[in-house]
Amino acid sequence: MSKKMNMILFSGDYDKALAALILANSARELGIDVSMFFAFWGLFLLRDPQKISEENKTSYEKMFSMVSPKGPENLPLSKMNFSGLGKILLKEMMKDDEAPPLEAFLSGARKKGVNFYGCKLSMEVMGLKKDELIDEVKVIDAKGYLKDAIDSEIQLFI
Repeated sequence: MSKKMNMILFSGDYDKALAALILANSARELGIDVSMFFAFWGLFLLRDPQKISEENKTSYEKMFSMVSPKGPENLPLSKMNFSGLGKILLKEMMKDDEAPPLEAFLSGARKKGVNFYGCKLSMEVMGLKKDELIDEVKVIDAKGYLKDAIDSEIQLFI
């Protein structure tokens, strides 16, 4: 029987998303099944900038869509963001150390078969549609997440 890791990504911060994806990729490399459940701000990591639409959205949802991150590279830092300057510095330091950017870790997780789940209620409240997210996302409710998490040896909340 294989090991299983389940994590909730509630944060929409670049550095926290980076940590979550590093753990997901590392776990897959160890043969661990990985499920990631994205709620509220964490959903912006899965947003595909090429698929954003205002179709079938309320006025509030359209306004929210305009001011929220358009995808992984638009996420702010959790600390020391300094209107985006901190993130630029972090990305330059990562580049100097030959560390891949966030999108590379997301791409790796997709290729390695990480299970991506979007929270149905969070998506409804925030006006996000499934077709605005990366293709691998399955939309489930909290009960679906709990059914998946209950069998996991490792459970993380980020």
